[in-house]
Amino acid sequence: MNQKILIAGMGNILRRDDGFGVEVARQLAAADLPAFVKVIEVGIGGVHLVHELMAGYELLMVIDAVERGSQPGTVHILEAEVPDLAKWPEAKREGFLADTHYATPSKALILAKALGVLPPKVFLIGCQPAVYDDLALGLSAEVQAAIPAIIAQIKALVAEFKQRDGTSPCV
Repeated sequence: MNQKILIAGMGNILRRDDGFGVEVARQLAAADLPAFVKVIEVGIGGVHLVHELMAGYELLMVIDAVERGSQPGTVHILEAEVPDLAKWPEAKREGFLADTHYATPSKALILAKALGVLPPKVFLIGCQPAVYDDLALGLSAEVQAAIPAIIAQIKALVAEFKQRDGTSPCV
């Protein structure tokens, strides 16, 4: 069966709450998800995400810590609006393309769109961090407490996609 949904956990586990996306991906990988869903951890390797998108997906969910000025642990689900690299001035394009890491989700998504591999629907599922400047392991209590709600919301989005698409794990 073709995998139609890619869930990618991004972030730096060495910077406390910035590792949120990676931890959620780890937990989702052990969850009971339909066969048409693939979960990966990309850490700070946005190029890895772009490579995976080359396999072809209909929906992408990127999980990451997001700075939105809200209370730590607040969940944000945003539909991504990815700019078109072809519409940028040449100097800005050259500077962007010189970066070989694409460590942020926005840069990885722009590159994926430029390469024609970005799915038609992309969600950024994030959590407001409490601590992300410290060089240390482990999530804050507020962000750790948000994980069950995030997982439930991701499963609800998968179920909604399945219902809309008519996808069945038995296909």
